[in-house]
Amino acid sequence: MNRTNTSTPDDESGTDESQAEQTDGPPAVGDPPGEPATEGTSVSRRRFLEGVGIASLLGIGRSAADDDPLFQMGGLNPVDDPIGNYPYRDWEDLYREKWDWDSVSRSTHSVNCTGSCSWNVYVKNGQVWREEQAGDYPRFDESLPDPNPRGCQKGACYTDYVNADERIKHPLKRVGDRGEGKWRRISWDEALTEIAEHVVDEVQAGRYDAISGFTPIPAMSPVSFASGSRLINLLGGVSHSFYDWYSDLPPGQPITWGTQTDNAESADWYNADYIIAWGSNINVTRIPDAKYFLESGYNGTKRVGVFTDYSQTAIHTDEWLSPDSGTDTALALGMARTIVDEELYDEAHLKEQTDMPLLVRQDTGKFLRASEVPSVSTDADRPEWMLLMLDSDGRLREAPGSLGERDGQKDYSKSIELDFDPQLDGETTVRTESGRVRVRTVWDELRDELDNWDPETVHDETGVGEETYQRVAREFAEADKAKIIQGKGVNDWYHNDLGNRALQLLVTLTGNLGEQGTGLDHYVGQEKIWTFHGWKTLSFPTGNVRGVPTTLWTYYHAGILDNTDADTAAKIRESIDEGWMPVYPEERDDGSRPDPTTMFVWRGNYFNQAKGNVAVEEELWPKLDLVVDINFRMDSTALYSDIVLPTASHYEKHDLSMTDMHSYVHPFTPAVEPLGESKTDWQIFRELAAKIQEVATERGVGPISDRKFDRDIDLQSVHDDYVRDWETGEADALAEDRAACEYILEHSEESNPSESDDQITFADTVEQPQRLLAAGDHWTSDIEDGEAYTPWKDFVQDKNPWPTVTGRQQYYIDHDWFLELGEQLPTHKEGPTQTGGDYPMEYNTPHGRWSIHSTWRDNEKLLRLQRGEPVVYLHPEDAAERGIEDGDTVEVFNDLASVELQAKLYPSSQRGTARMYFAWERFQFDGDTNFNSLVPMYMKPTQLVQYPEDSGEHLYFFPNYWGPTGVNSDVRVDVRKGGGEAE
Repeated sequence: MNRTNTSTPDDESGTDESQAEQTDGPPAVGDPPGEPATEGTSVSRRRFLEGVGIASLLGIGRSAADDDPLFQMGGLNPVDDPIGNYPYRDWEDLYREKWDWDSVSRSTHSVNCTGSCSWNVYVKNGQVWREEQAGDYPRFDESLPDPNPRGCQKGACYTDYVNADERIKHPLKRVGDRGEGKWRRISWDEALTEIAEHVVDEVQAGRYDAISGFTPIPAMSPVSFASGSRLINLLGGVSHSFYDWYSDLPPGQPITWGTQTDNAESADWYNADYIIAWGSNINVTRIPDAKYFLESGYNGTKRVGVFTDYSQTAIHTDEWLSPDSGTDTALALGMARTIVDEELYDEAHLKEQTDMPLLVRQDTGKFLRASEVPSVSTDADRPEWMLLMLDSDGRLREAPGSLGERDGQKDYSKSIELDFDPQLDGETTVRTESGRVRVRTVWDELRDELDNWDPETVHDETGVGEETYQRVAREFAEADKAKIIQGKGVNDWYHNDLGNRALQLLVTLTGNLGEQGTGLDHYVGQEKIWTFHGWKTLSFPTGNVRGVPTTLWTYYHAGILDNTDADTAAKIRESIDEGWMPVYPEERDDGSRPDPTTMFVWRGNYFNQAKGNVAVEEELWPKLDLVVDINFRMDSTALYSDIVLPTASHYEKHDLSMTDMHSYVHPFTPAVEPLGESKTDWQIFRELAAKIQEVATERGVGPISDRKFDRDIDLQSVHDDYVRDWETGEADALAEDRAACEYILEHSEESNPSESDDQITFADTVEQPQRLLAAGDHWTSDIEDGEAYTPWKDFVQDKNPWPTVTGRQQYYIDHDWFLELGEQLPTHKEGPTQTGGDYPMEYNTPHGRWSIHSTWRDNEKLLRLQRGEPVVYLHPEDAAERGIEDGDTVEVFNDLASVELQAKLYPSSQRGTARMYFAWERFQFDGDTNFNSLVPMYMKPTQLVQYPEDSGEHLYFFPNYWGPTGVNSDVRVDVRKGGGEAE
């Protein structure tokens, strides 16, 4: 296997050889008295280890090496009485010294991980020596399993990255082709000056919206996220979404519940009586939280797994269902029909909390509105969005909490509580302004849809036994508290929105929402941040944000309009023309649209993770005049950049860490100084802002009027604005990372509640992880003492309107595109065919155990725990048909690319599936390909809409809330033994 040499040109060693060669010191404290070390036999650590290795390799026994003290290993003899008679053996100092350190710092690891685990970092002689889980999360509910410790094997070897060969220690400028790996070491001043001059050119020419900034997941290190986002915002540039781009966003949740994903913290799993892990491989991708799932069994919880393969989580469930790939929606609809047919649904919940009693016109498929019925007298400000029900006497009644009487999407001044009993089953004729119209309830429409999913049809579609899935549906409905944990196994598909909506329907039908132990918890990616206001104002100080859906931006500039079906292309154009989804650079007055020119990437590996990888490289990347990557390691994006700037590792900076998997906040603190010439993200972007200000001042560049927002882009004050606290006006208040941490905590409701004198400071988090004090208004429940956080209480218990058109959980969407495509209700559809070509196998790329995305994919310690190189998993029968044996080099190919890698036989998989756990770096493959080279560019039109079309108060583009998701599955491939070109 070929590996591009990613070592950076460097004339300085990352380690101190004098320290590495130092000899063992005196006996450790606690050595038995009277057993001193033998004089004259002290050996360096390196020489000791070399000697042991050579002796083993050459087969040299003790008798053959008596003359060399190095090989006199008598101390390895067994000890008969380790308590009463334990001889001192100096080689054991190697292990004793592991428990000897100079200092301990609190930190954590990773950017794109929902773990958010607090660790202690041990330093000796100025070097990070090891890390250890910090077991001091305060318990808030003694009836739940102890939250301590949190961690996984990736965090346990982060030390390897601090001084790794792939660590970037100096600014680098590309001297070869992008991806060739040829660099010239340059000074910080040279790097920042070149970038600044380019940025000033672009802004001065009015191309500020051609400058993009991509970084994921603010919750895991919000100061580092804000570092670049703050500068991009001041420059008038474009900030990219990530949650939808990674295919992590579950679009069914904003569709149905009108809010960005909200989940119970994982401790709440223990409160459930019945859990379905549906496409969420908890034991692999949620290692710090898996204990709550596993230990719930001791609490009597039944655990069911729904996975196509017999996964590492399926083996720990009480029951395993294995639907055919891409048929999860059909299975969920079959279960929903069972619940409805057997009247196991929660009728009161459906009437009050959902759109099921609302009336739908049979002529247009639209909701019946108060404005359309002369006999309905309404006081609503917008009667066209005042929706109607039938009461038990058959009279038309307004549905309280409908959008027509609310002030915007989220308005808690109204209530959805009913003072009448609406009909679930209801059909009648209504006299409207346009004549008599037949109407019926959403419930009746849903029952018609569910009639399509009888047991025989569901079995034929999914392969799951008829009696089995119906029994599971029955058990789920009859449990006191039932929960679904949904994962990426459902989200990667083209019709992921339908899959989300069908799974959500199960918890809605049974009323399993808004109390402990219930709900649908979707843990894919890290979409939300607790300390929202502080992070938001730190990241986007102007308050005016050019946000863009990264999937649409990438595909648009990589040529999707020329390479997709006519209907999808037309809908993309309509969405852009109507302003439902933005694309930058904006169209100019003359009808032209410039290409993007500049891209900053930090804390992420955009190029490696790009769906449509081939088109991104061939069409999008050549349009970019300057790609700057801020990174601590040489990853695929760094290799394809023009300038790489060395950033501090996670053990070398101040920041915060939090997750929706738990309700705590804890810090990063610097255990050691940044290696080489590396700097923290905040310092890098602050110094770049200073250089831009310097260049603009020297050139006399005046303020540039922003085309979109009522503001001027002033490059001569950009650094001053960067370090200024915009809330107080204090100059230079945010010059340092630590101050930025304090700013976030001080300006967030969760850490500094407005109705309390309590406040969490950065020093508090260093002392111990702190449970957050409140929940801001982007959450749907409060944080309560003694209770695990569980969402949706604002709506279910407090009766506030859900932030949807109907004010309820909304399963019927009467947008024209949904009606046209027959998706006004959740339904099952086959995905696109022949994506990638007419090939017999399905290709998918699930998350793996041995990395967090591409981080740790190149870690030697973790590579030793697997096969050490990219692997495709094949069912033995599929392999046998192709003459492939375990360990063979094979090609996975389709019309887009051919990828060479090793085959591993995987009896636990389904036939016809080629599975490659994702995120291998491009340089880990033979040839210029990677796991995404086989994935085409496509996205679903229904995820491009605004709803209502005129105002968008239910579905509207907001980064990481609503936008088109990337699609990883629904890809066709074949596999053959290595050698030859794909046809």
